[in-house]
Amino acid sequence: MNYTILDCYTDEASGLGVPPYLGTYPRYIYGLLKNQGHNPNYITIDDFRLHYFFDDKLNEVTGKDKTNIRAYNLTKSVKQILDHTEILIIILGVHVPGKYLSAVPGTILELMHHLDKVRCKKILTGPAVFGTQLEGGKFSEKLPKNLEIKQYGIEFGEFDKLQEYALKGSEIIKEIPDYRIIEIETSRGCNVGKCSFCTEPLKNRFSNRKTEHIIQEIKQFYDLGCRYFRLGKQADFYSIEDPILLLKTINKKFPDIEILHIDNVNPVSVISKKGIDITKAIVKYCTPGNVAAFGVESFDPEVIKANTLNCSPKIAMKAIEIVNKYGQVKGENGMPTLLPGINIILGLGKETKKTHEYNIKTLKEIYDNGMMLRRINIRQASILPNTKLSIEFGSKFLNKNKKHYWKWRNEIRQKIDFPMLKRIVPKGTILKKIYSEIYDGKTTFGRQIGTYPLIVGIKERIPLKKFYTIEVTDHMLRSIVGKVIP
Repeated sequence: MNYTILDCYTDEASGLGVPPYLGTYPRYIYGLLKNQGHNPNYITIDDFRLHYFFDDKLNEVTGKDKTNIRAYNLTKSVKQILDHTEILIIILGVHVPGKYLSAVPGTILELMHHLDKVRCKKILTGPAVFGTQLEGGKFSEKLPKNLEIKQYGIEFGEFDKLQEYALKGSEIIKEIPDYRIIEIETSRGCNVGKCSFCTEPLKNRFSNRKTEHIIQEIKQFYDLGCRYFRLGKQADFYSIEDPILLLKTINKKFPDIEILHIDNVNPVSVISKKGIDITKAIVKYCTPGNVAAFGVESFDPEVIKANTLNCSPKIAMKAIEIVNKYGQVKGENGMPTLLPGINIILGLGKETKKTHEYNIKTLKEIYDNGMMLRRINIRQASILPNTKLSIEFGSKFLNKNKKHYWKWRNEIRQKIDFPMLKRIVPKGTILKKIYSEIYDGKTTFGRQIGTYPLIVGIKERIPLKKFYTIEVTDHMLRSIVGKVIP
């Protein structure tokens, strides 16, 4: 049977598969098919768009144009591949919408325009099985009736069974010409599992992957030349089987790793008995520019209670203090070693104007106390099926307060993000290994490889997909301006 995997990219609370990240879904499915004796093809939504939306031609980016990021992450020509495909597996789903520098995740709507031209059996899988929406503040896209819907996670089984697929699936990297950050799964589900908006408890019960299995998968990719990794597909890095042993072992076995970062962290775990030791280990064994993404969501007590969120403002503040205490030191790439990141979600149950007052007051307190936040993500909730938010509140508070969101967001950007960025990377800071990605007119935009890297605008057109050292010359609200240092 001739299989093709169409990667439309995934973004969910526990994991990222939007380039430059390579998510777990295509890798595991690739390994599963290999294990069954098939030789699957791997293509991206960019490849699909190039053929069906752009007639296999891309216009040259002139001094007035912006790089076409809808057809940026190309792997191969798809016409012959799709002509011979018997089963097309479509991986799709966005649960936590974001903005992406050089990629655009696929949507069900855009696929439907051309999918009938691919004459084969089609299976939809990935987070979309539980709902998908590329824009915050909206209900999930409707799933099409002409596609088979399959939750591959069930077929993979428990982590022990999954391991052989994870290892065989590493060979997918041979089909991707550009670099990728390998998103490594360390646990599944959530050990708290009560946040109203989140789909993680719907997808899996909480379980940790064995440390030795994580090491085995990293070795597979390492031996294939991969040097960028994120231990990111989990709800809370501090709650995995043995985070300190894992970091020590990676550091010892894979000395040439260039990027080793983490992602989600529950503030409650940071202030726990082992929290400080784990924080110190992250600072010691990971690479600089690392971010512990705290799922705070709101500092309003009423919203926290109504949406059964993970932690109180007091706990969040204590966790921020701990990470700052050990992680503020600058690394060799010019960035602090480890900083917290904060997620704020608008449109949750019981949200009022007072919610924003709580948020801005607490964020200002963090800044006034000399602490740093690498980034503050502010997004409108996506209302996904079967979540508590969908069942109990729907879009009631989202619609009620929508008119305030731009003002609320802008106040945080002006009063917190802007001065915070100046604190983290003052003018004159030297940042190394900035990877140039896209043009926008005469400006080149790039960033360091890693988790939540700062976007750098360079006011000249320099060759893309190369590394540069830059000096910070100015600050925008969430990004910086830099000049290339020879």
